[in-house]
Amino acid sequence: MATHRAVHVAQADGPLTLADVDTASPPRDHVRIEVAACGVCGTDREFHAGHFPGLSWPITLGHEIAGTVAELGDGVEDFVVGDRVAVGWFGGNCNRCVPCRQGHFMQCIRMEVPSWHYPGGYAESVTAPATALARIPDEFSFAEAAPMGCAGVTTFNGLRKTRAKAGDLVAVIGIGGLGHLGVQFSRAMGFETVAIARGPEREAAAKELGAHHYIDSNASDVAAELQRLGGATVVLATAASSTAMAATVGGLAPEGQLVTVGVTPEPLPISPLDLINGGFSVVGHPSGTARDIEETLHFAALTGVRAVIEERPLAQAAEAFDRMNSGHARYRMVLTV
Repeated sequence: MATHRAVHVAQADGPLTLADVDTASPPRDHVRIEVAACGVCGTDREFHAGHFPGLSWPITLGHEIAGTVAELGDGVEDFVVGDRVAVGWFGGNCNRCVPCRQGHFMQCIRMEVPSWHYPGGYAESVTAPATALARIPDEFSFAEAAPMGCAGVTTFNGLRKTRAKAGDLVAVIGIGGLGHLGVQFSRAMGFETVAIARGPEREAAAKELGAHHYIDSNASDVAAELQRLGGATVVLATAASSTAMAATVGGLAPEGQLVTVGVTPEPLPISPLDLINGGFSVVGHPSGTARDIEETLHFAALTGVRAVIEERPLAQAAEAFDRMNSGHARYRMVLTV
């Protein structure tokens, strides 16, 4: 049997080490992907720390996968060897449970996530369900496409499902791995875009990414500044800070929406009275399906939206992970194979 290299984490908070792994043929309704690139996502730190239930150690991290279909399992009819595909957080669904039958595929009770339910993309080869595959357009390199499977689709889908219309004021909290894409997508969708981050040094980068306005949350009352601009129809919260999210609620326009995509277990300190008086809503947004990823890539190809990436070879996975984990990445680390 052939082997491939994969990065293993033997236990919670353990080191990332290269290992040789058997390369098995894909089972029915699955494909084997020859990985070309894999993004390093902030959620990877939660897997690394063992914060997800039912992990089977050792694990291989990575849920922003891009590569080429190398082998087909029985029953796969819609893809062929050589297809360029991406797999994101949405790593497959059952199409049988009640949520799937209702069209709520992101809430599938058997949904699979790479690195949680099967080995992820810090590897030369990945086997994934065919339902997880998104086609990559020719305009994208593998390294450019990889972050769109999670960071890209999360921000694009999170914005397009709101009630905001072109010309409305939309704010993005955080100018990091998610937020730098959120700002670009907001501008490309025709929204008057506000970037919110800590410190004056981020203003130039925010404006370069497409923000019309910048609010330094260290120096200003964020809600007051948003109201000065007319009130935000939508706030897309990409920063993993419940306090920062809550600070924007007073800056929403009537019936405005706070859309949370930054992952944190901290409760949101928001008064029901504030929600009732303003008619506000708080929405959690969970990434997107394989088709959503394809639509994200298509929109990005049309508008020029791209993740700003730093590439590292697979052998430097530990270094790339540490750079993401320390907050020094600008803005997404991508492993290349």
